[in-house]
Amino acid sequence: EVQLQASGGGLVQTGRSLRLSCAASGFTFDDKVISWFRQAPGKEREGISCISIRFASTYYADSVKGRFIISRDNDKNMVYLQMRNLKSEDTGVYYCAGASSQSVYVPLPRAHYEYWGQGTQVTVSS
Repeated sequence: EVQLQASGGGLVQTGRSLRLSCAASGFTFDDKVISWFRQAPGKEREGISCISIRFASTYYADSVKGRFIISRDNDKNMVYLQMRNLKSEDTGVYYCAGASSQSVYVPLPRAHYEYWGQGTQVTVSS
């Protein structure tokens, strides 16, 4: 069974940090692009960061560039999103998603993502 399990969300104050984790199982990990999507209340789900497991190429949306860092642990089939200097606009449900890709180039169109996790809530309060 394919699973992507997102965890690490919570309630934090503005300016603090959180690290999200995405645990992958049930599929070949190293030919995937794993992305973090965020859905704020009343807004569409947006891709904010992704990483090619094979090539380690990364992408960050402008809204998180310089504050978030995505990384992977190939031995553990894990992807992490270190979030620093959190802002109220970072509030939302964070999902990890996986797509098969042979390309070094990221990000991928949302329609390419075959696998989705259940989401973890991040709430940033002032």
